Amino acid sequence: MLGQISVKELAQRLASEAQVLQLVDVREPSEWAIAHLPHFRLLPLSQFAEWSPQICQILDPAKETLVLCHHGVRSAQMGHWLVQQGFCNVKNIVGGIDAYATAVDPTLPRY
Repeated sequence: MLGQISVKELAQRLASEAQVLQLVDVREPSEWAIAHLPHFRLLPLSQFAEWSPQICQILDPAKETLVLCHHGVRSAQMGHWLVQQGFCNVKNIVGGIDAYATAVDPTLPRY
């Protein structure tokens, strides 16, 4: 089952335990160029065919994995797929980077 995490919880977790979290951003490189959060790995959903066969080499299925996109829709799709691949602790970041910019870091560019 796919869990959820709020952007405020994300900010707290990034401040204290970013190094133990597996952080995935599924937006496009052009979106990443506008705004992104530190410690996140970019795996664009549009390039799914390229990276999906190696997902268990790229990411650790046993590690807590938080997935981010613009508003939370693509990250939820990715999260459900990761759960189907055997990832045991996956959470969708509700509201995505847009909510993060609104509620946590207003200096982040919004688009």
